[in-house]
Amino acid sequence: MAVKVKRLAVLGSTGSIGRQTLDIVRAMPERFKVVGLAAGKNLALLLEQVKEFRPDFVSYTKLKGEKAGKHFSECDYLSLEEMACHTDADVVVIAVAGAAGLGATLAAAQAGKHIALANKESLVAAGEIITAAVKKNKARILPVDSEHSAIWQCLNGEKQAPRRIILTASGGPFRGYSLKQMEGITVAQALAHPSWKMGKKVTIDSATLMNKGLEVIEAHWLFSISVDDVAVLVHPQSIVHSLVEFVDGSVKAQLSCPDMRLPIQYALSYPDRLSNQALPKLDWNSFPDLVFEQPDMARFPCLRLGIEAGKKGGTYPAVLCAADEVAVDLFLAGRIKFTAIPDIIAGVLEKHTGVAHPSIDAIMSADSRARQAALKLAGSKS
Repeated sequence: MAVKVKRLAVLGSTGSIGRQTLDIVRAMPERFKVVGLAAGKNLALLLEQVKEFRPDFVSYTKLKGEKAGKHFSECDYLSLEEMACHTDADVVVIAVAGAAGLGATLAAAQAGKHIALANKESLVAAGEIITAAVKKNKARILPVDSEHSAIWQCLNGEKQAPRRIILTASGGPFRGYSLKQMEGITVAQALAHPSWKMGKKVTIDSATLMNKGLEVIEAHWLFSISVDDVAVLVHPQSIVHSLVEFVDGSVKAQLSCPDMRLPIQYALSYPDRLSNQALPKLDWNSFPDLVFEQPDMARFPCLRLGIEAGKKGGTYPAVLCAADEVAVDLFLAGRIKFTAIPDIIAGVLEKHTGVAHPSIDAIMSADSRARQAALKLAGSKS
């Protein structure tokens, strides 16, 4: 029986997740075809990808009108939202970083698409709206984050809801640092993650443990579970990607090498598991010990801020994402210290007056105000 080729629209194709998604396509051209590519910064790489994969449509945030036609004359030129709901795409990979992915994620959900979601911020900021759109339009979110992919795999086939979910965190490069040592952290040190190869924003979020705070909120929406029932454990080997505990005390875990191509491929191939010789296999002789420990919220307050924002709900998670995005950009630009990132986020959240069950307009308004507040706070710290 002939296997149907899945047609992919890859949004964020020049970023880390996008490039690894295309690695999967290269390894399995008989299973996947790229019909759309979208990028926001790296035009040179996007042009190379267009030449290699020959998509039907393309998007580049910084080009409009005649300039777009000059570079992409053989492709239809679309916005992110138009690409996300295009009838020719079977699976939409949302690998756009930050709040920029929100509109595309919602458009894909409203179009009833299968959404391979690697953008934490869209679901964190507008989880109530997106999950409602997914349910109404019979769309499906296929988690790409290694932690949520692990939970998804552990829950597959289970009829009862879990008692709790346990997200694992590598602890980042500063797991053993003292508070005094953290004062002098450089950008280069923060980008040197011990386990994963990721984009700059996600890597810094991993170093502050903000990524784990965002993942707690994301898990709440993906798996319909209370924030109070999502725990975090530090696991420096990054082999156990998350765990699920059931009412009888049984615990399931998903284990694999720390390679993002594994959860990406599972999201693309679901419900099948496909053989791919390019993907690493676990060598148990290399991992004689698997360590687990509680996170230190005093040294990594971003995790606490994320959990608190998730419990408050409403527009607080959107404000969390916006303030974090600004603070991380400022740190990468050398304008603030590493330890100022949580200070800025905390200050913005403290001044925010939340809106319950917000509309998209209310979320975007809160996002805009949070960015302005973060920049103002950063000015007082620089």
